[in-house]
Amino acid sequence: MNDLLQAVEAYLAQTGMAPTAFGDGALNDRHFVRQLRNGRRTFRDTEDKVRTFMAANPPVDTDTEQASSPGNLGKVSPQIEEAH
Repeated sequence: MNDLLQAVEAYLAQTGMAPTAFGDGALNDRHFVRQLRNGRRTFRDTEDKVRTFMAANPPVDTDTEQASSPGNLGKVSPQIEEAH
């Protein structure tokens, strides 16, 4: 397995992103991951675009993100009142 494919597979596992969504977001090519898995060769600029996409959209730890997000500090969740 090549380095780019390993990086993409790890990214997909960490984010839970669908391969088609990844290809669409990174390159506007929904078939990219399937083709990469099947041996597609890539040019350097394609690899750079893919790595830039992954760096710009890092996996988020939702438990930590929600608790420590600056936008959530000091905020109280609104309570929904039930009609009796």
